[in-house]
Amino acid sequence: MNTLRTGILMAALTGLFVGIGFVLGGPMGMAIAFLFAVGSNAFAYWNSDKVVLRMYGAREVDETTGPRLYGIVRDLSKAAGLPMPRVCIVDNEQPNAFATGRDPEHAAVCATTGLLARVNDEELAGVLAHELGHVKNRDTLTMTITATIAGAISMLANFALFFGSGDRRNNPLGIVGILLVSILAPIAAMLVQATISRTREFEADKAGAEISRHPLWLASALSRIAHSAEVTQNPEAEANPATAHMFIINPLSSGGISGLFSSHPPTEERIARLRAMAAAKGEFEATPARNAGPWGSAAKGPWG
Repeated sequence: MNTLRTGILMAALTGLFVGIGFVLGGPMGMAIAFLFAVGSNAFAYWNSDKVVLRMYGAREVDETTGPRLYGIVRDLSKAAGLPMPRVCIVDNEQPNAFATGRDPEHAAVCATTGLLARVNDEELAGVLAHELGHVKNRDTLTMTITATIAGAISMLANFALFFGSGDRRNNPLGIVGILLVSILAPIAAMLVQATISRTREFEADKAGAEISRHPLWLASALSRIAHSAEVTQNPEAEANPATAHMFIINPLSSGGISGLFSSHPPTEERIARLRAMAAAKGEFEATPARNAGPWGSAAKGPWG
């Protein structure tokens, strides 16, 4: 049902984009908008991971340069039946993480230095399992396409506001239509994008809890990092708000437009759902570490 709902919402976004093209240029404008949407999504499909990793200055690590992070991702990937993704660290004080890539074979999982400094191994495993849940559900592609279309809608709406009234012969709705499109279309796009993102976050929480087998690990991590993320600036995310949905915790400053159209569901609700999952499994408190040695060594993780 959630997959169907996401598909419907993505179709609505595409329809809105094509509709703006019609308002601006009639049938010809609609055709151009459709072709632009196809081209933008093709570029995003092949290059989004490279663009995002470069945007955040992510550096790839391995067993030697990042044994703790790499070891946890390796063990979780095996548990999830996923190919080993690239593992990256982002030098950022905000405790956060994200995944990117068009499919599980071309995925990358990134954690910030702020996250690594603030959580223990079990909490880190919970966060990384959530990100691998996105990879397993192919949300990284879904949200890339969603962000691309939403960004294009905002761009077209601005174009309509400043240049759309020049040729009324190709504009079937006139100046009133242009004003409505320029004001309402970006709002509608943000609402649809936020709805898709919130749905996928709940699904990734569930998938991550199943991968790690300990829902309370992620619940504990969310509880620990939520406030820190709110009060710690993420300059790259603030400069590129269309990427906010990628992170496990909203990386944008609270309040204003980002508060109205938050790309993430309330953290309290996410924690409550995870605790309910744990209770259903008979897990009522955080499970202590059971790995024989540090992650990155030959020892298996606590789920193995």
